[in-house]
Formats: sequence, C-alpha cells, structure tokens
Amino acid sequence: MLELRPNCEHCDKDLAPNAEDAMICSFECTFCLDCVKNVLQSVCPNCAGGFTQRPIRPERHGRNENDLVHYPASTTRHFRPVDVAKHLDLLAI
Repeated sequence: MLELRPNCEHCDKDLAPNAEDAMICSFECTFCLDCVKNVLQSVCPNCAGGFTQRPIRPERHGRNENDLVHYPASTTRHFRPVDVAKHLDLLAI
C-alpha cells in the first residue's frame, strides 16, 4: 500500500491525499508536478526512474475498507531539496 506522502520532497509543497498534482516514482519518491516538469525534467533524482501520477485513495467507503479511514495517508514529511546543478549534470551523462 502506498504511503501517500504529504509533501513534495523538493519544494515542500503540501500534497493532500487527493492531490492531482502529486507524482511518484517506483520507489514512491514524491514530488509535485511543477517540480517534476520544471526542475527534475521527469527523472527521479533518487533512482533515475520516471514518474507517474500518484493514485488517489478513496476517503471512505472503499472496497474491503481500503480507504483513508482505515489506511490513512502518511504524515511523515520527506524534505530533501534536490541539488539542481548536480541533477542536471547526471542527466547529461
């Protein structure tokens, strides 16, 4: 089950569980769409993988209790601003 992390790791923007601009890589690194497009050039700075839109978990009444009521989103913030120059160097390789 996804953690649904509460913020963009680069700019620290709040990303609610239902945020349509929350993007994740296959390791669940979480960034906002603006940072993915304009800073990271759609490449995860942690694993070098791509991004996809983070799924939205139903707030309540999910099948088999698979919803935010029974499986709440994480409240642990991951704030690790990307060294943009270093990231761009890695993209150039």
